Amino acid sequence: MHGQAREPRQDRKAATVPTSYQCRGVPGHFTFHQIPPLSATGYQVIARKWRPQTFGDVVGQDHVVRTLRNSISRGRIGHAYLLVGPRGTGKTSIARIFAKALNCTGGPKADFDPKDPAVVAIAEGSHLDVIEIDGASNNGVDQVRDLRDTTSYAPAQGRFKVYIIDEVHMLSAAAFNALLKTLEEPPPHVKFVFATTEVQKVLPTILSRCQRFDLKPIPDDLIIGRLGSIAEAEKIKVDAAALACIARLADGGMRDAQSILDQMISFCGSEIAEADVLDVYGLVAGSKVAELGSALAAGDHRRIVAIVDECDSAGRDLVRLLADLQALVRGALLDSISSGGSSGKLGTAMTTEQLTRMLDGLREGEGSVRQGLAEKINFEVTLLKALEASRARAIDSLIKELASLAEGAVPDGGEKKKA
Repeated sequence: MHGQAREPRQDRKAATVPTSYQCRGVPGHFTFHQIPPLSATGYQVIARKWRPQTFGDVVGQDHVVRTLRNSISRGRIGHAYLLVGPRGTGKTSIARIFAKALNCTGGPKADFDPKDPAVVAIAEGSHLDVIEIDGASNNGVDQVRDLRDTTSYAPAQGRFKVYIIDEVHMLSAAAFNALLKTLEEPPPHVKFVFATTEVQKVLPTILSRCQRFDLKPIPDDLIIGRLGSIAEAEKIKVDAAALACIARLADGGMRDAQSILDQMISFCGSEIAEADVLDVYGLVAGSKVAELGSALAAGDHRRIVAIVDECDSAGRDLVRLLADLQALVRGALLDSISSGGSSGKLGTAMTTEQLTRMLDGLREGEGSVRQGLAEKINFEVTLLKALEASRARAIDSLIKELASLAEGAVPDGGEKKKA
């Protein structure tokens, strides 16, 4: 309303410069930088507060970081990059870090100063030459044409104009086509960085004009190491088992892991135990998953049903339990392959064929457990079918065995046929 006085806007530039933390005793021994809250009383979620700010902060994507660093140091900077990978693996963060390296004072420099005013401006989103666009909400041809027209203007602050388009697969076919010519021959001061989780939806004509980088799901040990460092800096006590549960839940996504940690801090306060994570997210403890795997391998139907009853009564997520059980059986299968055809990791010796059939049975039941009306019943049936499948014999191996027995059979004369 015109008659009301507006509250003074908080000055983003009043925030202090990023603080650097050295993390020891965790996998990677990395140094990472914290972005402080925007004001003394403001709050930032952990995923934003501890977002990677330099190439050294990035975890689990060494192949991407090494290539980008080398391209900067050797002066072989491309005009278009495509970052592909699951959610929360660092696509947008790497794009911003790359923009910082290009437009830092005295750049391009791979090892830039996080306190450099140009770098801070990019981190805060106030740099005029780093333009971030959400492909989901700016996917029309007219919007892309407007973007294309702005590429002809020289940079206002830095050396390059960097366009970061997130979720680029959401652009329409007409929008992609409007970008083609500019993407192939952009002005020398323009760089494009695209990020997507669904690369199969990006036109091949766009893919052929970009340098593609595939980001991998982040290994659990690196997620545990980063979360442990964050918890230490935030003065939060977290059990190692609780961190392992969070990493298991995150499925290779660092951002998901940080969001889960944030929620657990809100739930538990300054101390987080494994039981807290299990209760909040309905996870089954690793020891219970191993017990269920042992019952499957031993063919103990009663024990299988009892464990399922126990987990269901405790309100555990059976879909998640099925995924964890698949991971356990897969581990035994890999051990069997490396050991020459047999593994005892599930408590009972099983052949590669048996483990393969068990894993296939668990996989086939995913849909019914996830989407069926009777989740518990479907889960029990899936487990029992997987058990029976593991005990079945493949017809081809059975034929081979019968053929070998026939070859060694005694003929009518009573004497074994001589070779």
